[in-house]
Amino acid sequence: MCEAILTLHAVADEACAGLGVALDAVGGQGCIFRARGREVLARTGSLARLPGSFLRVLPKARTTPNGTSLRSFSRYACLQRAVVDVRWYKVPARHAGADPRTDHANLLLLPWPLRVRESDFRAAEGSVQDFADETFGLFEFAPTERLDLDLVGRVLAAARDEVETIEAVLLPESAVDEADIDDLETVLAAHGVIQLIAGVRGRSAEPGRLPRNWVHTGTNPTLVKGAPLPSSTGDQWLHIRQHKFHRWALDEGQIYQYRLGSALHPNVRWWEGIEVPRQELQFLELGEEITLASLVCEDLAQIDDVAEILRSVGPTVVLALLLDGPQLSARWSARYASVLADDPGSAVMTLTSYGMAQRSRPQGRDASAVVALWKDPSRGTREIPLEAGAHAVLLTTCGGRGSRRTVDGRRPVGNVTDWFNVGVSQIRAAPAGSGPPPSIPHRPTPQLLDIDEVTILTSFAQALAEAVDSAPDRVEDVLADAPAGAPWRAELGIVEPSTALGGAFAAITRATREVPPTESAPTLDALISALDSARDQEGIDRLARTVLRSALEQRRFRAREIAS
Repeated sequence: MCEAILTLHAVADEACAGLGVALDAVGGQGCIFRARGREVLARTGSLARLPGSFLRVLPKARTTPNGTSLRSFSRYACLQRAVVDVRWYKVPARHAGADPRTDHANLLLLPWPLRVRESDFRAAEGSVQDFADETFGLFEFAPTERLDLDLVGRVLAAARDEVETIEAVLLPESAVDEADIDDLETVLAAHGVIQLIAGVRGRSAEPGRLPRNWVHTGTNPTLVKGAPLPSSTGDQWLHIRQHKFHRWALDEGQIYQYRLGSALHPNVRWWEGIEVPRQELQFLELGEEITLASLVCEDLAQIDDVAEILRSVGPTVVLALLLDGPQLSARWSARYASVLADDPGSAVMTLTSYGMAQRSRPQGRDASAVVALWKDPSRGTREIPLEAGAHAVLLTTCGGRGSRRTVDGRRPVGNVTDWFNVGVSQIRAAPAGSGPPPSIPHRPTPQLLDIDEVTILTSFAQALAEAVDSAPDRVEDVLADAPAGAPWRAELGIVEPSTALGGAFAAITRATREVPPTESAPTLDALISALDSARDQEGIDRLARTVLRSALEQRRFRAREIAS
């Protein structure tokens, strides 16, 4: 009986291969099944047909490299209680081409504010209350200095002089005011940056409500890393919010440590004055088989349902944005980063502001300039300082291949992406006058598709790439399964595509059928060449072709990697 149950479990698990990250080793005959499963995941936050209020079935990005647990019996899917809302997004942003040397990313860390004043912390008016033998109050962190967009541009100019392209810019917790996001993304787009990951200070939605604190993840709608400047369509960026759901509690010891006594009385226990929403965890899958999860400060340290989901899914990279002291390997953040680096083997990076690191003087110790910490299972722990006179840190990372392992006797398979750091450089802002190239329109135009629709379009493009590569006879079946009116959506209770998404599906169908008729069936190379010959497309056609090209090139990239 046990053997039969384990065998059925293994069969079901193998059937889930490729339902999350598109895998090179998955056969083409199941491409329609995978396309449908990915759309169900995007719409409901689960791969299961059961209501998400009961349980969730989620893809696994990786398995633990060491040790055993109940999680070690599966390598492609995991089962979770429906305590935490989960969203899974796909954004096919990647370098163009199929050269293994493109499997890297240059991350620009802006550990700002560079100076944090005591007056940046203040008690919320009327919030102090006495309960039994302890006094409580609410505080807010509101830096007086606005984000210096000119300095952002000059730092990016200096960083691009070092490495030519910057793929992502990261800022720590509460570094950006909500009102500055669009302007910041405009500056980044002018420098070819494809992604922004920043801690945001929200504003109260209405009188009497507390603001929120979240990680903002923005993606440039060009979806191409290293594109010629200026890298933007003028469209609004794709946005994801990962809210903070554990308040920071400042006790007497921390008030002394951060030297905040004149702003916050040490005899009061101060709680961060933010609204605490229902727990929700966002996973973002990028075009190079990277799955990313972001957390805000205390959320990293809580051993709760969110931590269990992270350990079960095993994202490639976990980013923790902090408003904290120096990121030393002996402090709390390093301990919790080590937990995820050991099991499930994710790379983990924490980032705080230089200003907070300088304010931290526990027990009279000297201030430390260590603003970030990187931990991965292959290279270990690396403390990352901001040197004197520098404004930012450039972190170069690369991807490699790892194995999925289970404890039920199945052979390991080498289709996991490992991410590791390979270099750190200090960046000093370029002088005035060497700022960004010609700017794009200040206010972006509305999105062609929202992030959920881009996810579904990417899922469909991945299935089409699988069919073109491994099952050419199924290409027309995949094309027919995508548009509105396909009966499978009604059977599963999935909403029909919007008019805009339907237009994107139609654009991909047209692009596929543009392959010269001399081909008995479109090949990866032939379809990519057809897309190359029609680069002057605009609007939804341009977006659809960019998504399709990314899926095709990623498929070809892995095929060449296996062949070599």
